Amino acid sequence: MVDEKNKRKAFVKSFLPSNIPRLWCPLLTHYGEDGAIDFDRMSAHLRFVLPWVKGYLIPGSTGDGWELDDRETLEVVNFALRKSREHEMYLLLGVLKTDMGSMNGTLENMIGALRGISRTSDITRSLQGAHVCGFTVCPPKGKTLSQEEIYSGLSEIMKRGLPTALYQLPQVTENEVAPETFERLVAAYPNLIFFKDSSGQDRIALSSADKGGVYLVRGAEGDYARWLKDTGGPYDGFLLSTANCLPEQLYEVIQRIEAGDIPTAAKISEKISGTVREVFSLVQSLPHGNAFTNANKAIDHYMAFGAGAVTKPGPMLHAKVRLPDGVISATGEALKRYELMPQKGYLE
Repeated sequence: MVDEKNKRKAFVKSFLPSNIPRLWCPLLTHYGEDGAIDFDRMSAHLRFVLPWVKGYLIPGSTGDGWELDDRETLEVVNFALRKSREHEMYLLLGVLKTDMGSMNGTLENMIGALRGISRTSDITRSLQGAHVCGFTVCPPKGKTLSQEEIYSGLSEIMKRGLPTALYQLPQVTENEVAPETFERLVAAYPNLIFFKDSSGQDRIALSSADKGGVYLVRGAEGDYARWLKDTGGPYDGFLLSTANCLPEQLYEVIQRIEAGDIPTAAKISEKISGTVREVFSLVQSLPHGNAFTNANKAIDHYMAFGAGAVTKPGPMLHAKVRLPDGVISATGEALKRYELMPQKGYLE
C-alpha cells in the first residue's frame, strides 16, 4: 500500500498545505427564541473557540447534523464557508444522512454552495479557496447491513474522488465499519484522508489493519492524555465535542504532551474528564437532542455568561425547547468543582 500512501499524502497536501490541526471541533448550532438558527450567536461562539482550534466539522453530530433539514444544513454550511474565508481555519463538511440517496443529495447541495462562493466550476479550486479539506460521511444506517453493503455504500461516495473523512458513529448508524473493511477502503481510495471514531471502542485504531497514512482522530470523550501517538496511543489528534466549551484546556493537553510534560497533561485531562462525565450523565434522560449537543450546550452556557448563567434561560435546542433549569444549575456546580468556571463569559 506504499503507492496509495504516497498518493494520499500528496492529496492531503493539496488541501491542507500546512500541518494538519491536531484538535478539531464539531461546532454547536445555536438557536434564537423562535427556534431559527442564530448566526450572530454562532459567530460569537466561534470567536471564543478560534484561538485554540483551527479545524472544524460543520455540521457535526454536536452541531445537530442529524436533525437539521436540508435548508438548515445549507444555511449552516454557507455560514461555515463564509467564516473559513475570514479566518485561519479548515473545514470538514458533515454529510450526515442515514441513506445513500440523502447523502448524495446533500453532497451535491454542498458542492453547489462551494461553487457559488468560489464562482468556479472547478471543485478542487472551490475546496481550496474555502479551506475545505473534506466531506465527512458515515456508513448507511442499519444494524443488519453486511460489511459488503457498508463497503459498497461508502464506495459510492468515495469513488467521486473528493477528499473524504469517514466517521464511525454506531450510536446513530447502528453498525460499525470493521477494520478489514476500513483497510479495503484505504487501499482503494487515496482520497480517504480522515477517520473519526466516536464509538468509544476504537476497534479500527487499535487493530493491525494498514491505515495507509489516513489521519486518525478520536471523538470519544474522556481520558484524553493517553490516546495520542505521542504517548503510545493510536490516534494522531482529536475531534471532540468538548472543544466547543473547553478548547484552551484541550489545546493545552496536546501542547503538554508534545512537550513531554505528561503529568501536567494527565492532570488537565482528569479535570476535563470529570466534568464531562458529570454533565453527560445529567443529559442522558432528556427526550430531545443528543448527549453530545445537550452536554456541550449546558457547558457553553457558562462559557458565554460566566457564573451568572444559572440565572438565565437555558440554551435552545433544535426541537425548540430549552435545556431544563436543573441541568443548567448542576452543570454550574460541576464546573466550579473542577475549577473550570470562567471568570467572565465571552458574551459578557
